[in-house]
Amino acid sequence: MPVTPSLAGSSPVNERTVDRLKVKAFATRQAMGAAAGSDVATRLKALLATKVTVRMIFAAAPSQNETLSTLAATNGIDWSRVTAFHMDEYIGLATDAPQRFGQYLRRHIFDLVRPGVVNFIDSANDAAAECRRYGDLLRAGPIDIVCLGIGENGHIAFNDPPVAKFDDAETIKVVELDDACRQQQVNDGCFPSFASVPTHALTLTIPTLMSGTHLFCSVPGPTKRNAVTRTLNGAIGTECPSTVLRRHADCTMYVDKDSYAGA
Repeated sequence: MPVTPSLAGSSPVNERTVDRLKVKAFATRQAMGAAAGSDVATRLKALLATKVTVRMIFAAAPSQNETLSTLAATNGIDWSRVTAFHMDEYIGLATDAPQRFGQYLRRHIFDLVRPGVVNFIDSANDAAAECRRYGDLLRAGPIDIVCLGIGENGHIAFNDPPVAKFDDAETIKVVELDDACRQQQVNDGCFPSFASVPTHALTLTIPTLMSGTHLFCSVPGPTKRNAVTRTLNGAIGTECPSTVLRRHADCTMYVDKDSYAGA
């Protein structure tokens, strides 16, 4: 039986609000993940107390490791009443490639907690057909919780600056990944070289992500410091797509001393 990880040492060392975005800074990455995962679990339990089904979207990236580990180990969640989605998926990788985001989420959350329904993006399908299929699933009901991160270039999901639209009419779309995004995948240790990173992907759009009622954004590590600074201090615009989070009614960003100058 899993036990809830200890939250000792997980109190924020700094809290602030930027526009509508709540920011919680922690001394360590581990404390950040423990706090973020605990907050997600608390919200999920509260929603399950009042709703038959809770619909969640998950990011897949090393930045989510500690948050998902805490969430997966938390007792008292009826995962059979959770419908899960993920944010994005590469085009062109083998279905069993370990770098696929669906595979990451299987390892880090889905195979551990067994949600009642898991909806995977099938990027081997015809792209237009898959956008219609997955878009229909997403639009079938409200999104309650989104667990996300921020890329080094400020992307959320794979909405890189060249393709990000705050008023996107699509629910999910095909995108070409920009060079900074592809290099991040190498920096994260997911691919051995820039050339081995796929050039295209399917991604949920910014309005789809922003439609979630409660957003929990985990952004640890030194490679994210510039993106965090731009998110909090820059003008809201698609040059740094994550700045849009400052407009959301209930988004909390979790950072550590490496990603946030004020920690």
